[in-house]
Amino acid sequence: MSKKLKIAILGFGNAARAFAKILEKERFNILLNYDTAIVTTGIVTGSHGALYNPLGLHLDSITEHYDKTGSLNRPIQMTSMELCEKGDYDILIEATPLNIKTGQPATDHIRAALKRGKHVITANKGPIAWYFKELNELAKANNCKFFYETTVMDGTPVFNLVNDTLKMCTVTAVDGILNTTTNYILEELEQGKEYSDIITEGTKIGFIEADPAMDVEGYDAAAKLTALLNVLMDAGITPNDIDRTGIENITYDDIVKAKEDNKVIKLICHGDKNSAFVKPTLVDKSDLTANIDGTSSMVQITTDYMGKLSIIEHNPDLVQTGYGIFSDLVRVIEKN
Repeated sequence: MSKKLKIAILGFGNAARAFAKILEKERFNILLNYDTAIVTTGIVTGSHGALYNPLGLHLDSITEHYDKTGSLNRPIQMTSMELCEKGDYDILIEATPLNIKTGQPATDHIRAALKRGKHVITANKGPIAWYFKELNELAKANNCKFFYETTVMDGTPVFNLVNDTLKMCTVTAVDGILNTTTNYILEELEQGKEYSDIITEGTKIGFIEADPAMDVEGYDAAAKLTALLNVLMDAGITPNDIDRTGIENITYDDIVKAKEDNKVIKLICHGDKNSAFVKPTLVDKSDLTANIDGTSSMVQITTDYMGKLSIIEHNPDLVQTGYGIFSDLVRVIEKN
């Protein structure tokens, strides 16, 4: 008899559905390679109700229906905490919308699952930025796996790279360009467009969030940097500890002046044992960082034995985000 692992999904937005499609595509391979059947028992959304069946839901048809209609088919009333605290599952997948300033309610979801001895995969960076040490210790105390690869650079293996392949290396610094929206805005400013027009157009095409301050003022980058420092350097900090400056005051003239000096302006993240900041920075055009544009992002990890390693994610889409969740699921299966 094959092993069964039951999963419950909180949030069914783009990332969760991208994950669901990969899972359905690879379901047979998981069974073949790991002798494990994955059963989805519950899905809870913020505004479209929930589905729950301890015997299993038809994930493929649910995903197809949601893609067509934007809603679940014949949903029931069940809250996210009810599923966390009472649902039948082995792995909780936390993919609810981000509250970048508190990490809630995602943190409470994760706490509830870990206290029950359930494994957790989160695509939500909030809990890693605000409560990582507590949650990680709770996972260890309850013998649970707690994975979060998707939280910083979609499915790009940053945390797994360090944990699995840089054995006994000490990370001494983290640098990078972690927010792609600011890349877009700075590039549009360089074309002579007005800031307000860029925000309006970017929001209309879905590239800028309804509240652009999260990106423009550096909150998103600060949360991602905090997550990296907490996991890779055991920093024990929150986003409030990051010296944060956004790009809201960068002008076309600033960009032209930088160009005349053979430089570009990028929203750079940096953290080491002495300082952590997010701020617009003049970067020489010959530097690798200067060429991270569009929706691409990069993180550079400095270590004692391996020096500086650069990881670039080139223009990702939702497939990479879904794969990040999926790769964490495979890690749980391998270690279960």
